[in-house]
Amino acid sequence: MDKQVESVVNRAAVGFICPLNLASNMRQLLVLLTVAMLALSVSAAGESGVNESTSTEGTQIAYINHASLVQEGGVFDMYVTVNQGSNVTSIQWITQICINSGVCYPPEINDMAPVDNDTYTATVDIDPTASYINWKYILHSEDDSQASVPESGFGWKVWSECWYDNETWGGPSTDCQGIEGVGSLLPGFAAPAAAAAIGMAALMARRRTADFVEV
Repeated sequence: MDKQVESVVNRAAVGFICPLNLASNMRQLLVLLTVAMLALSVSAAGESGVNESTSTEGTQIAYINHASLVQEGGVFDMYVTVNQGSNVTSIQWITQICINSGVCYPPEINDMAPVDNDTYTATVDIDPTASYINWKYILHSEDDSQASVPESGFGWKVWSECWYDNETWGGPSTDCQGIEGVGSLLPGFAAPAAAAAIGMAALMARRRTADFVEV
């Protein structure tokens, strides 16, 4: 288990020993769940190596231009064109990069720069061991309203030229294969450990709650 996750598990377990503050215990459980889930790859949501995209029909986005492959250690350029006459004044590009060790970094907000009246662009740096990049958009309008595309979750995913996912290597390049540390601690191993820790914490919380009520 990752050292940061282990540290949170230990602190949460200590907190559950005391039944006097049940609300605090539940908050600790939620923190434990969040950290454990962030330590795992979200690649299971789709098929390994297959790019994903969301329809922009019904939104202010006319079309999107980007590479179909992520270059590890390079950059990834994004161009978004909105409908002519739309009231969109700015766009934020929310990205998340996941790497071959099975870890996904926290999402980052990238402010897109206007190219002309309808097109915006931004560039993100790609980790040298990236598996893929997820993203979505936040459109800001003249009336100070905003729209998320898609409404929830990430809507796009592009895989790298060399990736490792679900115990499988893939991509047109083999440069990343055999790198030390890749394949030694992946979601298949971390998920059961995290799930066990969360289950134990929840069980302890229930038992302590019952003891407190009986008293």
